[in-house]
Amino acid sequence: MKLIGPAEQALTSELKVLDRMLNLRGASVLELGCGGAEKTRAMAERTGPASITAVEIDTIQHQKNLNITDLPKVTFKSYGAQEIAEPDNSFDTVIMFKSLHHVPQSSLDQALLEICRVLKPGGLAYLSEPVFAGDFNEIMRLFHDEELVRQQAFDAIIRAIDNKVMVLEEEYFFKNTIRLPSFEVYLDNILGVTHTNHKLDQTTIAEVKRRFMQHERDEGFVFQIPNRVDLLKKRNFYESEPD
Repeated sequence: MKLIGPAEQALTSELKVLDRMLNLRGASVLELGCGGAEKTRAMAERTGPASITAVEIDTIQHQKNLNITDLPKVTFKSYGAQEIAEPDNSFDTVIMFKSLHHVPQSSLDQALLEICRVLKPGGLAYLSEPVFAGDFNEIMRLFHDEELVRQQAFDAIIRAIDNKVMVLEEEYFFKNTIRLPSFEVYLDNILGVTHTNHKLDQTTIAEVKRRFMQHERDEGFVFQIPNRVDLLKKRNFYESEPD
C-alpha cells in the first residue's frame, strides 16, 4: 500500500468530520491558525465557501502562504486569535484546526470572546483539538509535552459555554489513524514545523526512536490519535439565553 504523509492523513479524517458537522457552501469563513494552508486549500476546493480568510500568526509560514496564488477565494492574513483584526458580525463560520491550544493560556478567554464577536448572529465556531492520549502523544511527551496546554484549551471552551459566551451545539470525538513509513519521516514532520523549536539531544532521540519502532506493522508505523470537536453557536439576537 502507498503511504501518504501524516498531514494528508489527518486532513482526510478532519474533512470527513467537517462535512458531517458543517455546511460551508456559500459561507464566509475565518480560519485561525491555518499553518501551511493544506486544510485551507481543501476547504476552498471541496466545500464551496464564498470566501476564506486564512490567518497564521507565525510570520515565516505566513510569508510562504502569501506566495499561494491559485486560491482566488482565499485571503491570507497574520494576527493572533486573541486580537482578530476583523469587523463585528462579519463571518458565518470560524474554524480552528488544532490551533486553539497554541494561543497563550492568558489569552484563551479573550480569543473565544473575539471569535464570538466576529461571528454573525447564529454563526458557528468549529474548534477541533487533539486529545492528549495514546501512544503517539506519549512519544511526543519525551520532548514536547502538550498535555497541560491542551487541557487549558478545553477548559477555556467550557468557560465560554458556562459563561454563555456561546452555545454548545455539538461535541464530537473521533480518531484519525496515521501510518508513517519510517522514523525519518516522523522526525521530518515533527521537527520540520516552524511554529515550534524542538531541540532533541542524542539520548532523547534514541529513546524516541526506541518507542516509535515498537509500532511497526505490515502497513508501516501505525498510531491512532484521538480528537475532540466543539461546535459552538453565537446566539441570534432574538434567542433567549440557554438555561
